[in-house]
Amino acid sequence: MLAPEWGSLERAIEGEVGLPGSPTYHALRPPFNARFHGVEPKAVVSCAIPQDVTEVIGFVLRHGEDLAVRAGGHSFGGHSSTRGVLVDVTPMRTVTVSDDLATVGAGASLGEVYGALQEQGVTIPGGTCPSVGVSGLTLGGGLGILGRTYGVTSDSLVGAEIVLADGRVVTCDEHHEEDLFWALRGAGCGNFGVVTSLVFHPVPAPEATNLHLSWPFSDAAAVIDAWQAWAPNGPDELAASLKVTASDEVERPPSVDVYAAVLGPGMGADDLLGELVSRAGSDPSSSSAERLSFEGTRRFWANLGEANLAPEDAATPPEPVFMFSKSAFFRRPLPAEAVVVLLDAFARDRADGESRELDFMPWGGAYNRIRPDATAFVHRQERFQLKHAATLQTGASPEEQQAAHTHVARSWGTVHPWGSGRVFQNFADPDLEDWPAAYYGPNLERLMQVKERYDPKNVFRSEQSLGSLR
Repeated sequence: MLAPEWGSLERAIEGEVGLPGSPTYHALRPPFNARFHGVEPKAVVSCAIPQDVTEVIGFVLRHGEDLAVRAGGHSFGGHSSTRGVLVDVTPMRTVTVSDDLATVGAGASLGEVYGALQEQGVTIPGGTCPSVGVSGLTLGGGLGILGRTYGVTSDSLVGAEIVLADGRVVTCDEHHEEDLFWALRGAGCGNFGVVTSLVFHPVPAPEATNLHLSWPFSDAAAVIDAWQAWAPNGPDELAASLKVTASDEVERPPSVDVYAAVLGPGMGADDLLGELVSRAGSDPSSSSAERLSFEGTRRFWANLGEANLAPEDAATPPEPVFMFSKSAFFRRPLPAEAVVVLLDAFARDRADGESRELDFMPWGGAYNRIRPDATAFVHRQERFQLKHAATLQTGASPEEQQAAHTHVARSWGTVHPWGSGRVFQNFADPDLEDWPAAYYGPNLERLMQVKERYDPKNVFRSEQSLGSLR
């Protein structure tokens, strides 16, 4: 039987209250990053309707508890974990399409959204991981293979329903609670309230020519130099990521892979591929090109080149791992000497059990055609971003974890002087010192004003929330 205070909360909601040891508590997915598995909530409240969230907010205010919200649990910075009360929004996951608008429950996974919209021949410009929560992805901006054509995911957001710090459930768009709607598009995670549904203007789901090219690690510097001049300057229809990866087996050499999608009829895909190869100065050791539907393209990207594999089931996400990552935006190409140092750091001191990745993602195109102050998402002048990551299995020792953490910090430091100073807030970095300027730039002042108006008591807080700056 629940203690009296928890029992009163459960009687007031349509959802459920789960305490440690209960089925509701243990049914919640752990965060994907095992770094935050030790942050366990006092209770998990599965909210079935927005009014359930209102009741939870009132409860935490009366009892002085902290609060966090979880859908997919993919926050790089652990912001969907708390030692207080965890609001689970996954029961609110319905997806409907009407009048050319898609209304999505905040608890839906990206894979669920893609699947529902596929039946209508439309989609949203989201990411490639099916199990990620659509709300966290969108409220932090969101990038993906359609981004250079349509912008970040939040650029397609036309409305949202949100439960505020005073318990009110409000709808915001460009004509209602305009400042709040402005802020949600890029700074909506954990700052102003609990978003319970999102409304998108979907876009046509295109076919695409999907490319995969591989080079040996000895060609890494030349391929990086070629990619920097090629991918950010390509046509909007080109999405091309460059990944330098090292497996957790030291005897296996690192690999260099370019994954690209050319949207639409595919005219020019061969020319684009030829341009990259020419710039790299050497033929890839392997290459493939395949014309796929958008569903097939999603599978290709979810499985990094294996289009014949089914995408991850949203109900069974990958096993958690320890992941350490840092990233940065760049407005100019990395010079050759910086690339040499970066690759040296990447290959140095590898250890069995630790995998590594450098992930170059192109910006430009539609990402940059919106003013930096048009929404809270400020990153509109960048050429590309680079994510440094190291992962370990959940049984890794504290010493192994520290070594992976150290490697990522060292790798990031080799190229940090050439960065723009900005960091993608969807890749939240708990070690980042000047995170307000990195995430929000000159939009920070207006965001603080919105925070003061909608959450003056700082109900929604974390170590990297706006309220921590007061």
